[in-house]
Parts: sequence; C-alpha cells; structure tokens
Amino acid sequence: MASTIDLRRADQRFHTRAGWLDSKHSFSFSHHWDPANTHFGLLLVSNDDIVAPGTGFETHPHRDMEIITWVLDGGLVHQDSEGHNGVIYPGLAQRMSAGTGILHSEKNDSWTITGEPQHLGAPPSRQAGGDPVRFIQMWTIPDAAGIVPGYEQLDINDQLGQGGWTTLASGMSKHSNQRAIGIRQKHAALHVARIRPNETLELATAPFVHLYVARGEAAVEGAGLLHEGDALRITGAEGQRVTAGPDGAELLQWEMNATLD
Repeated sequence: MASTIDLRRADQRFHTRAGWLDSKHSFSFSHHWDPANTHFGLLLVSNDDIVAPGTGFETHPHRDMEIITWVLDGGLVHQDSEGHNGVIYPGLAQRMSAGTGILHSEKNDSWTITGEPQHLGAPPSRQAGGDPVRFIQMWTIPDAAGIVPGYEQLDINDQLGQGGWTTLASGMSKHSNQRAIGIRQKHAALHVARIRPNETLELATAPFVHLYVARGEAAVEGAGLLHEGDALRITGAEGQRVTAGPDGAELLQWEMNATLD
C-alpha cells in the first residue's frame, strides 16, 4: 500500500455552536453530512467539544459503538444506565461500550458528584465546574455486534509524564499487556503523547493512522507544520516522525489495521 497523507486543517471541520456547546467535528456528524467524509479507517467520530458550566448532553442512547472520551480541560461528569458515574478529568482514560444498548449523559457539573460548591453561588476561585470543559470524544465500531455494555477507566498521568507514546486504549493483541484500557475492536488502538518542546517521536507503521493535534503544534515528516485542531489521515503509514513545536504538544494517534470501506 502506497503511503498517502491527507492534511485536514482545523478550520475545515464541521462546526456546531449551540450556546452551551461549541463542537468541531472531523467527520460527518448530526446534521452535518458529507458522503465523502464519513470516517477514516475504523474511526467514525472525532469531536472536539467545549461545554459551558452547568450544562451538557442530557441522557441519550447509543448502541454497538466503542466510545472513548479524553478530557483536556475541566471535569466531565459521566452517568449511564448501567450504574457507572464519575468525573472524567485530564489524564483519565475512559471507554464506554454501548453494545446491546446504553443510556448516558455527559455534563459540566462536577459538584453533583464531588460535593464541592456549585458554581452559581461560589466565588470564582472555588467554583467546581465553573469553567468550560473541553474534551475529545472518539467513536469506533466494535468487531462484534450485540456485546454486553461496559465501562472502563484508568488514570494514566504517571505514564504520560514519562514521555513517548502511551497506549490509551486498544483491542490489538500486541497491546494486551501495555494498554491502559481495552476496546472491543481488534484492529484499532489509540495512543496519546504529551511531547516536550522540540521532542521527536515516530508514528505507528500501519495501514491507517489518524493523528490529531489536541494542543500546541507539531511538524510531521512529509506533511509540514500542524497547529492545534489540525489532523492527518495517513494511508500506508511508514512511521513518519513528528516533532513538537517550541511549546510542546499533546497528540492523539489512532493506529488501525482495517477500514469500513
């Protein structure tokens, strides 16, 4: 497979603005539809969301989907019909398997679980959930339909602090002893890195690699300089090198051995 690199700039993404929500979509989502941009490899959704304090996504259903949420700023409260609840914060890897069907909500109202002061009546320095929460939510299909719904989370801040790529989630057998959390998709893995200024790492060698610059900027071999919100879709990836800018970068990399096409 010949290597091709498709650079998608941040301002090319679909944009939803709903007062309480500022969401940018890498692929067709909701009322944004482009038949030529429905997925890449096995990745169907990659949304960069900012949710205002005291608001969020009300309870809604999902089915037959592996959903991974990665928080960049603030705290996001997850609650679902299987009894799982908690605050997702930066460095906490979280996965929800929708399987045969699950209901969940996601809100910027951490005081409802932590017991800290509600933002409406607390001074700015003590507001719990008083700031917007920003998170990346990514969906991939499972490799089997109708699985039992599930949930998994793990704090990986220590691993991230050691440098290099950390395998955030994977269903690949080669990551069985080094992944933070599992997904029910044997052809996909998600890696994250907080790269120090001017540090260089290598991307995966895989049929499909999706790289997203969550923070900062980074230069990628064969693609040039990427800024925050930019993404690369690499077919036939050959371990291209990526170098952080002068302020460092936070990167999310999907490694995939199959596609929906």
